Amino acid sequence: MPNSNSKVVLAPPPAEEQSGGEVKSSARKMIRVALISITLVCVWLTVRFPFQAESGLEYLLNGPNSVNPQTLHLRGEFVESNLGSTDDAGGGVTVRMIAEQYLFVPQCVVVPAGVPIRFRITSADVVHKLTISGTEDQIKAVPGYVVETRLQFPRAGVYEMPCHEFCGPGHYTMRSRLIAVPPEAFRNLSREARRDCALQ
Repeated sequence: MPNSNSKVVLAPPPAEEQSGGEVKSSARKMIRVALISITLVCVWLTVRFPFQAESGLEYLLNGPNSVNPQTLHLRGEFVESNLGSTDDAGGGVTVRMIAEQYLFVPQCVVVPAGVPIRFRITSADVVHKLTISGTEDQIKAVPGYVVETRLQFPRAGVYEMPCHEFCGPGHYTMRSRLIAVPPEAFRNLSREARRDCALQ
């Protein structure tokens, strides 16, 4: 008959089994941390990139002549203060415009006659085609891309610039104007006057 005062003592598991259990527990923790990190990175990429106009990855994938049509007014080359005509370092002029239903921004641009013009345009919504009256020049504005062309106006004058790509019911009202002035007169104009034909 067994003694009632005797106790059953369980022997501790061997040291090898203890360290194996700790290794498994440690591995599980590392896997959890890795999965949480991957999840957070995926959420960050999903939330950040659609609203980031010029992320490094987007720039590498699409190149320098791409823009986000949803945010082009907010930052970068096509913010409102950059639109219109500006002097280039090489003596030429750069004109930046945005086409959107149903207007061109700015609606009027002043450039110097006889000077090389670098024309950069993009669209905020659909495809538009800017045509310059009295010339053979047509510039297609495509959402998401910056279209660049080089122009020169040999003499001073007013050039109407209607849209010749159907863009919706208000298409017929989509017009802009370009005024070529003598180079001396252009240099004397303020930046605001170069974008506002009413000041001419």
